[in-house]
Amino acid sequence: MKTRKTKIIFLAGMVIIAFFTKGCNKPAPPQKPPPDISLGSPIGVLTEVFSPGPIAIEGYGLVGGLNATGSPECPPEVRNYLEKYIKKQLPDRETDIDKLMSGNDTAVVLLQGLIPPMANQNEAFDIKVSALPGTQTTSIEDGWLYSSELKVAGSFGMAMKTLATAEGPVFIDTANPSGVNKKSGYILGGGRVMSEYMVNLALRQPDYRVASRIRNRLNERFGNETAKAVSESLIELKVPAKYKAQKERFISIVKAMYLDQSPDVTRERIMTFIGKLAAGEDKDEAEIALETIGNEAIDKLAALLNSSNEDVRFRAARCMLNLGNDKGLETLRRIAMDKNSSRRLEALAAITASAKRNDAAVVARKLLRDENIDVRLAAYESLRKLEDIVITEKLIGRSFYLEQIGQTEYKTIFASRSGRPRIALLGAPIYCHDNIFVESADGNITINAPAGQKYVSIIRKHPTRPETIIQVRSSFELGDIIRRLCEEPVKRTQENRSGLNVSYAEMMALLQQMCDKGIIKAEFRAGPLPKIGQK
Repeated sequence: MKTRKTKIIFLAGMVIIAFFTKGCNKPAPPQKPPPDISLGSPIGVLTEVFSPGPIAIEGYGLVGGLNATGSPECPPEVRNYLEKYIKKQLPDRETDIDKLMSGNDTAVVLLQGLIPPMANQNEAFDIKVSALPGTQTTSIEDGWLYSSELKVAGSFGMAMKTLATAEGPVFIDTANPSGVNKKSGYILGGGRVMSEYMVNLALRQPDYRVASRIRNRLNERFGNETAKAVSESLIELKVPAKYKAQKERFISIVKAMYLDQSPDVTRERIMTFIGKLAAGEDKDEAEIALETIGNEAIDKLAALLNSSNEDVRFRAARCMLNLGNDKGLETLRRIAMDKNSSRRLEALAAITASAKRNDAAVVARKLLRDENIDVRLAAYESLRKLEDIVITEKLIGRSFYLEQIGQTEYKTIFASRSGRPRIALLGAPIYCHDNIFVESADGNITINAPAGQKYVSIIRKHPTRPETIIQVRSSFELGDIIRRLCEEPVKRTQENRSGLNVSYAEMMALLQQMCDKGIIKAEFRAGPLPKIGQK
């Protein structure tokens, strides 16, 4: 039998192996044993749960398309690495890499990111991009990051596995021009995870029989591809499709699941956890435990839907809906619609995650008409997850999506600053009134429509030839104005007029200004910036 010291060394070794093969696995907080030993020991007591991420990654890349604001300067080892990488990416093309990297229209940059916890293969995430310190690069604004690779932070120069790739337009938030650092920005949603990350269960006491029992129990509940017993000490878990949007909840359920079952013990467990939930005692633990038990707990959970305590009603209803029982849907719908409830957004999230697609869409569509902007935006996000037909989208200039949503009387404009770049017009079509005059912070873009004019004039100075002025016309419909401003010049609109190739960040700043001036009768909201490298 292994000593305790041997077991600790074994588990530490498993963590190191998992880090270099599947990503950084951090131990989940230990679960306290149930107070009544007659309830048995859940999987979380028998095993140590290692769930991946977030994983800090970094790399170097090349930003192109700069207007003489870049620099050829970079450390020799980084330059050698990039030359080899670019050659590998373009094996069939004759590219003068030295010329590409030696001008002022490109800049070598540092890339940083965080792979999301328990990430799926090809999952998108944000990347921070920064000009190298000590170089002559003055701005990476409006640049494009060429395809790059990212590895575990601090491993440059080592033969480490590539964990992610990155590519896309550089976004620099210019809403507050006085505080803008044009040497640093983001590739919104531009990172891509290379591999799927597994959850690992390490048995505290290695035992093939127990490992097999845990594997069988999990596969019976969640499907045959969920658990794989790799050895007497290690079980790999794959998050089931049903829980892709609730990964942390899945881990909690696994930890709370019991191996030993019998009708009498199950009834005792149900009564114990129903009592805790009704009394508001260890509510998270009780809710997860009842969901773990499954359909045998439905009748007792249903009785809690009549509780005078909204928190109890909410948790019982969410638990029932997660178990596939629609009796909790109406309770969650009432909470989501209740303007005085503090659980509205959580109720909508639970409905979106677990209700039938059409049922969830009906609730979200109604909430699009809510007077609370946070509720409206949450309803919009729910409909995006549900891929509802109420949202129409169009890719604008290879840099962002324009999404338009009707069915709401409150006009709202949302612009994302993390994840996929998108401008959403809630209450579309949205129209500007006449007598418009809007100018960008640098004076290069003007949107103008004097009183009585039947169209909007949009003027932009050429980005590389300031003496050249380009002008197009637009209707007063905001979606049309955005397309005229941001489409690429090579693309023609229905009326055979090219776009002005205005960046996503510039468009966002113009929209905020138009709303602030009352030119657009709509409420503007920008999403939060990525949290990369922030303490």
